[in-house]
Amino acid sequence: MERLFNLDIQLISDSCLTLIAVFVLVMVASNLLFNPVREFLKNRRDRIAGDLEDARKNSEEAAALKAEYESKLKDIEKEAERILAEARHKAVEGQKRVNEEAKAEADRIIAQARKEAELEKEKAADEVKQQMIDIASLMAGKAVQGAIDVNIQNSLVEETLREMGESTWLS
Repeated sequence: MERLFNLDIQLISDSCLTLIAVFVLVMVASNLLFNPVREFLKNRRDRIAGDLEDARKNSEEAAALKAEYESKLKDIEKEAERILAEARHKAVEGQKRVNEEAKAEADRIIAQARKEAELEKEKAADEVKQQMIDIASLMAGKAVQGAIDVNIQNSLVEETLREMGESTWLS
């Protein structure tokens, strides 16, 4: 009988031994080669997953920090605006105060100048009165000395007035 593929016991046993040897080699290779590669790939997968999780957490933290900084920035801008408004208000108040002080000082200086002018006016009036008294006593002395007639007295008065000047009488 002819056999298909020449199957005999020897071929079957060799095939079984070959299969067993391949199976043993696969198991040994799996333990020695594939398991470390699988472990390496698993560790790499875990590390990448951890890195992705860390990146997600860092992204969330960055977003939270960004929101916090933006709110702080808004608060700082509000605070800066409040400080500027307060400084403007103080500047306006200071300007008003300086203007009031300057006006008060100017009023005081004007009052002092008026007072001094009034004193000078009184002093000038007193001097004019004194000069008039001196002139009157001089005239009286001259009138008594010589019993001067009216023409001489008039000429003496006119001469005295010219000596005093017209500005004295006008003030």
